[in-house]
Amino acid sequence: MKLDVNALGTFYRIAREGAGLAAGRLTRMTGVDTRVGVTKLNFMRGKEIRRDFEDGTEKVGVRVELSGGLEGHSVMVFDRDSALRIVKTLLSESDAEEFDEMNKSATTEVGHIMNSGFIDGWADVLETVIDVSTPEFVEGRSVELFFGDGNEMPDEDDLALLFQSHIEAVGTEIAFSHYLFPEHDSMASLLDRLRTSGGIEYDKLDGFDRMAQQGAEEVANTATTLTGIETSVEIRRLNFLSLEAIPQEVADRMLVGIAFEFEGIPSGYLLFLFDEESAHEIVDAMVPMESDEEGFDEMEKSAIKELGNIMASGFLDGWANVLDTTIDHSTPEFIHDLGAAAVDPVIIQLGENQDFAFVFDTVVVADGREFDCEIYAIPDEDDLERALNDLDVDRVGDTPTTAEFQEVENTSGDS
Repeated sequence: MKLDVNALGTFYRIAREGAGLAAGRLTRMTGVDTRVGVTKLNFMRGKEIRRDFEDGTEKVGVRVELSGGLEGHSVMVFDRDSALRIVKTLLSESDAEEFDEMNKSATTEVGHIMNSGFIDGWADVLETVIDVSTPEFVEGRSVELFFGDGNEMPDEDDLALLFQSHIEAVGTEIAFSHYLFPEHDSMASLLDRLRTSGGIEYDKLDGFDRMAQQGAEEVANTATTLTGIETSVEIRRLNFLSLEAIPQEVADRMLVGIAFEFEGIPSGYLLFLFDEESAHEIVDAMVPMESDEEGFDEMEKSAIKELGNIMASGFLDGWANVLDTTIDHSTPEFIHDLGAAAVDPVIIQLGENQDFAFVFDTVVVADGREFDCEIYAIPDEDDLERALNDLDVDRVGDTPTTAEFQEVENTSGDS
């Protein structure tokens, strides 16, 4: 299967449009205004799907199987309380405390109508017929209940493609997600049909994803060594999404970031983001001294930049070694800004040449300490395709990371 950026962009827009149709249908049914959050095209391994989905919360879903022009599963997933609130909106006589037959029927009807909104959008754009099975009400915490049995779920280390859209009801606590889990051969056929360029071989993207995993692990090891705070990689995935959606992913709070531009094959941008409390934890660990400033003085900025510089080297040197190329990165830029503003400069520069991006999104977590680090690695799409065409996937895992880094200048400035 070959992944063409233009074809993936078409699928992304279809998924976004389908989310809008589904949200509109919910509004008509309930009278509650809705809005579509971030739509993602995720490349996730079976173990990551399980970890992401099985978060300990009770979920309710409506699942249908797809056949014809697109094969796979389409699932509306609500947390249990959100589903009960929708039932209460639709059925005034319902006490909305348990899922009796009446409440199950109402939830199933809502989920089916919304699922159909997503699928109708796909069928219209693809100019094909997609058949939808009888909807199935599911309730529980197991990923198999929602995405199918063991034969349909990807294996722990297999990379699967999963579309995800988040919808919320304005002014309420109702929020839910839609998952489209296409069958591999069916999606490959659609990609071949829509491909306009050479594309990226799927197994090459799988190899590059494993490279990113190794890079994230190297970052965690580096952070542990430099700060003395035991850290590990908790969540990571490869997203394909529009550049304008990336700022929506960033928490709306004051953030501290270290940004790099890297050049070579591939080129792109690398961004480490900490919340303020995590950044202060880093400073306390690396520069144990009292500071009277509410923000970050020059020494504190220098410490954070030094950590970012070494982490960037560990992340990118692994890529360069496997790709047998050279990747140079810029000196670190210190960022201290609110939410999306922390990533806007990177998005603006990338947006001059492309609309979509493969984004390696990783979270490094410290055990028992406030030290969460979000990593965004965003390669230029043309450079990424060239790099992956030359990638020998057998080198992944066999080539060591040898992190070398340049000294950080003892100057900085907020941006």
